[in-house]
Amino acid sequence: MIEKIRYEAFRRWARTLLRLEQHDAAFNTFTRMHELRPEDSYPLASQAHLLISQNRKPEAIRLLLTLTQTHPHDGHHWFNLGYLQEEQGDFESACISFGKATEFNPQIDRAWYGLGLVLIRLQRFDEAVKALKQNTKLQPMSPYGWYQLARVHVDRQDPDEARKIIRHLKGFEPKVAAQLERETGLTVAPVF
Repeated sequence: MIEKIRYEAFRRWARTLLRLEQHDAAFNTFTRMHELRPEDSYPLASQAHLLISQNRKPEAIRLLLTLTQTHPHDGHHWFNLGYLQEEQGDFESACISFGKATEFNPQIDRAWYGLGLVLIRLQRFDEAVKALKQNTKLQPMSPYGWYQLARVHVDRQDPDEARKIIRHLKGFEPKVAAQLERETGLTVAPVF
């Protein structure tokens, strides 16, 4: 019981330190929390976010690698790791991490989107289509997944599928549809 009270006190103190922008002290408080409850992912995840906010991304990646080892079924940790790996240009590792994120939590639409983007970078277009279709299924009104899906169809030499997406986008995101037409050279009749 005393351990639980101490842990919660540390949690409140860490949040206060964050609001006061005392990042080093907050980081150390999260370390103490982790020592009290090594099985809890919150302290390490919080430290990783702190490192990211301080642009200490290689250190954050190392922490997130630890988190994915100690909490391998948490899709959010895999997503955060994949995001940083992609940002650092490590597309193969990002592909694996985003894949794990979607495996353990198939509802993380951003993980499907990230997976699609790294698959495009790796020129694995057929797999990218599958990932981006899942993203657009989860986020049907977001133009980003649709935009990338149209672009990958063009890369796959499938302009008819890209035109279908442009036509679809004209119904709710006409500016994005117009941008795709300009970039791809594909034209689609207006939707009435």
